[in-house]
Amino acid sequence: MIKIVSISSFITYFFSLYNTPKITRGKIIRKLKFWIAMKGAVISGFVPVFPAAIAVAVVAVLVHLYFNSAWRKTAELRRKLREQGVMGPPPSALFGNLPEMKKIQLEAAAMASPPRNASAIVAHDYTSTLFPYFAKWRKQYGPLYTYSTGTQQHLYATQVEIVKDLTLSNNLNLGKPLVINKRSAPLFGHGITTTNGSLWVLQRKIIAPEFFMDRVRGMVALMAKAGSSLIEKWEARIGDGSMVEIKVDEDLKEYSADVIARACFGSSYEKGKEIFTKIRDLQKLLSEENTLVGSVLLSNKIFKSSKHRRIKKLEKEINSSIWETVQQRREQCSKTSSSDKDLLQLIMDAAMTESSLPAKQSSKNFIVDNCKTMYFSGHETTAIAAAWSLMLLALHPDWQDRIHSEFAHTCPDGRFDITSISQLKSVSLVVQETLRLYPPGAFVSRETFEEVRLGNLIVPKGVCIWTLIATLHRDIEIWGEDANEFKPERFADGISKACKVPQLYIPFGAGQRLCLGKNFALVELKIIISLIVSKFRFSLSPKYCHSPSYNMIVGPSNGVKIVLQRV
Repeated sequence: MIKIVSISSFITYFFSLYNTPKITRGKIIRKLKFWIAMKGAVISGFVPVFPAAIAVAVVAVLVHLYFNSAWRKTAELRRKLREQGVMGPPPSALFGNLPEMKKIQLEAAAMASPPRNASAIVAHDYTSTLFPYFAKWRKQYGPLYTYSTGTQQHLYATQVEIVKDLTLSNNLNLGKPLVINKRSAPLFGHGITTTNGSLWVLQRKIIAPEFFMDRVRGMVALMAKAGSSLIEKWEARIGDGSMVEIKVDEDLKEYSADVIARACFGSSYEKGKEIFTKIRDLQKLLSEENTLVGSVLLSNKIFKSSKHRRIKKLEKEINSSIWETVQQRREQCSKTSSSDKDLLQLIMDAAMTESSLPAKQSSKNFIVDNCKTMYFSGHETTAIAAAWSLMLLALHPDWQDRIHSEFAHTCPDGRFDITSISQLKSVSLVVQETLRLYPPGAFVSRETFEEVRLGNLIVPKGVCIWTLIATLHRDIEIWGEDANEFKPERFADGISKACKVPQLYIPFGAGQRLCLGKNFALVELKIIISLIVSKFRFSLSPKYCHSPSYNMIVGPSNGVKIVLQRV
């Protein structure tokens, strides 16, 4: 009788070995050879069926060659870093430190206390819960160490001199990591968030001017109008009662989505609701695999999962909806002429006229990818920052009083302009402190495309650098003993007085990749927080559970619930 050996069964066995912690390459190869010998198809137990055995052997050789090459590369990168005194946890033969990272994550989850209610909140440090492997290794190896995720070598860097150089660097050979860009491609494509080199420079040239302060000045009125709509909605919920419990997250997302839709796309949240909803659904799917602990396996590339198919379906639907919006804009432009151009029009014009677009980046992809990036980045991060701000203000009613009093004095008629916003000092301090404790982006991540010097370290080509922002923002040596406490007054005399190393305050990223929407986001946050505090007084709901989570952005996993009453 003929026993049939399938390639898929071989791959399954291979990855079962691949997942074994601390197994050596030699042992894996010996086990694979033994498996082939034992599982090779035979007739009556004696005559080998060579095609099946050869097919399995070919796969084994290809896998061996691929991983052998990758192992040599990561081993060489580790050697170069260790020669400079950069140590780190010893990697396993195939998965590097991934098995240990997953183990530490599971242990931390098992030991974690249940989500804390409002009265139990004392400190705001979530790094040891969300990123326990980084916290553990930092204690072992200090603020600079190296680790591996299979075929990729990483450098964890929260050392002051390294981070200072990162924040000041304009080197195009320091770009966004390719492995992360590939995973987030369904959401961002080849937009400004993920591209590197000349294409990134081109996109920055087009998009950056839209967020200069002189342009943001003209957006204040529409931000205030969108904020007033939110206020009216909350007042309606209170109705004739004295107070009401509200989960603020969705309302804040609708607010920020409406602002970005009107400011940059000449639309509204209602018109773009389908796009925003599907982008959030896509974000959730992409977040199910931790990009720090997960890995792109060969098996994932061969066998497409149902989740992968859902991701591709959502990506296609989002792209189609955005392109429909673009086509509608083209029809409008053919009927009317206007010298005032929003971001969508600038992107469309550039796609039609820019001759330096690479061949692989069609004008359609250029438009769609950058619109997707703006839809996501322009509303999700701001809404989450606003939610964290309200949570902190609910815990500190004295700061509500300060903001309310200052707003009444500065804007007695309730109207905003860029001058009055700059005079709202208390809300500015609260926003800065919120972004210190809860920066939406967890990391500054870079990959070296050529050898780069940072501080006294020569970082070889091909290393991914990770800087955990929350760790920098909580370092007591930089911020003082009260680093884990909510104290907006620390920023009263500017960032340079708030901490010993101002370059380490990086809620909007670092270096030339600093978030282009920084001015836009800060003004938007000040407006919505000022409006809410001017109309309401609030405290945390007894049902609120403090449980930050990382889903591409650090947000409240259970939402922010407050008890709201009119002032």
